[in-house]
Amino acid sequence: MKRKKFQKKKTYETTHKKKKYQEFTTKCRFCRSRVDSVDYKDMHYLQKLVGSQGKLLSKKRSGNCTKHQRSVKTALKRARHMALLS
Repeated sequence: MKRKKFQKKKTYETTHKKKKYQEFTTKCRFCRSRVDSVDYKDMHYLQKLVGSQGKLLSKKRSGNCTKHQRSVKTALKRARHMALLS
């Protein structure tokens, strides 16, 4: 059986590599507290998710999952409409 010119021979070390770093996932703050949807009256949560200019923080910066980021967006719009947040 011919091997290709630059093909590396498979050994135990190459097939079973040890992970250098332990992978961990951070859960969304609403998933941790098991909240189904974010209410527009919860100013405690909404103020943490709004930047200094009044814009909603991105999903990457806030750490929310997609489902809760969408519910935060609608809750923020409702709070602005009701003049709870400016």
